[in-house]
Amino acid sequence: MLPSETQKVIDQYDIKYVLAQFVDIHGAAKTKSVPISGLEAVAEAGAGFAGFAIWGMGMQPHGPDFMARGDLSTLIPVPWQPGYGRVVCIGHVNGQPHPYDSRYVLQQQVQRLAERGWTLNTGLEPEFSLFRRDADGKLKPVDDSDKLEKPCYDYKGLSRSRTFLEKLTEALQPVGFDIYQIDHEDACGQFEINYTYSDVLESADRFTFFRMAAGEIANDLGMVCSFMPKPDPKRAGNGMHFHLSIASKDSKNLFHDASDPNGMGLSKLAYHFAAGLLAHGPALCAFAAPTVNSYKRLVVGRSLSGATWAPAFIAYGDNNRSAMLRIPYGRLEFRLPDAGCNPYLVSAAIIAAGLDGIDRQLEPGKPCNENLYDLSLEQIAARGIETLPQSLKEACDALEADPLFREVLGAEIVDEFIKLKRMEWVEYSRHVSDWEIERYTEFF
Repeated sequence: MLPSETQKVIDQYDIKYVLAQFVDIHGAAKTKSVPISGLEAVAEAGAGFAGFAIWGMGMQPHGPDFMARGDLSTLIPVPWQPGYGRVVCIGHVNGQPHPYDSRYVLQQQVQRLAERGWTLNTGLEPEFSLFRRDADGKLKPVDDSDKLEKPCYDYKGLSRSRTFLEKLTEALQPVGFDIYQIDHEDACGQFEINYTYSDVLESADRFTFFRMAAGEIANDLGMVCSFMPKPDPKRAGNGMHFHLSIASKDSKNLFHDASDPNGMGLSKLAYHFAAGLLAHGPALCAFAAPTVNSYKRLVVGRSLSGATWAPAFIAYGDNNRSAMLRIPYGRLEFRLPDAGCNPYLVSAAIIAAGLDGIDRQLEPGKPCNENLYDLSLEQIAARGIETLPQSLKEACDALEADPLFREVLGAEIVDEFIKLKRMEWVEYSRHVSDWEIERYTEFF
């Protein structure tokens, strides 16, 4: 029998089918549609999947099934699909949680925090681009008039895409998203929707649901909603900044200290956590910027509009958006991740790096409170600031060279991630682009 709270949700929203949902190693949502009569079995035994058919599960065609076991406390309606609900699952193989399942990996890191009486709260800021396809099937910004050189916060661009933005907002609000701001971002057809922070596991669940909602609502309107990190080479890319703070059992923000001599409102605990992120920045880059395209965003230089929001430098500073870590007083903003990341893997890696900084009492050095984009690479180096990896290959090399993540997150998922990302890099390196053909066909 289903718990009374679960049955209450089913009755309230007239749920007839449930999407048993998890993510692959890339963070893409995977589901099976389950008639409501089968929900109890999903919670107990799980919905069965052929694991070899899913990216990054480390399984073979002759292996056992991947059983997605539902957490009934996560059951919510799917507002854009009336009659449907969604329950988040953890992968099990042979009755045990699967070490390749990124949500399970995050759960293990959450447990490490809980053993200290702590909760990591994260506030995510997803950016996305809206496109439509022309008669030839090519992507173009959904609004032809959205073409200002400096479009950030533009009223017309925001207003003319309001149908999608309103439908997305109104789909998310009933299922717990406290949306408080919507804006046009710095690229044509680019937007951001802000909602209130939550504990790290719920934040990852919500972002996954956010991408599901945005993609399907856009499709229903004849649009394409893209979380691609850098769809336009001349414009700002789609980031997903993580706001971070650790709370005690009594909900006190342990990252805040009003007596901070640097005036940033940070506690010693926060400085140690930040130092861990900085120390492991190159390896973290692989999880936070996990595609070939990500490194078109993480470059030194400015976009056409004169602004860029992607950090290329391993540094931190007071409200400094040109550094990897911005300090918006009393918390940290990790600016490295892009909208194409797996939120579970990134969150697990953040905890691993931050706790390493705390346990070893690492110090982050002096804050950098100048615009790093205005400095030459020589000036950056003279300040002792390192540059983040500038390709997926470099990021994979850094992850492979950093023993922390294999030790703490598990060798299975880290090795699988590196293997798949190296394959992605090889495929990209072998691809012959239009740029190459135009440049070299008659070059010699």
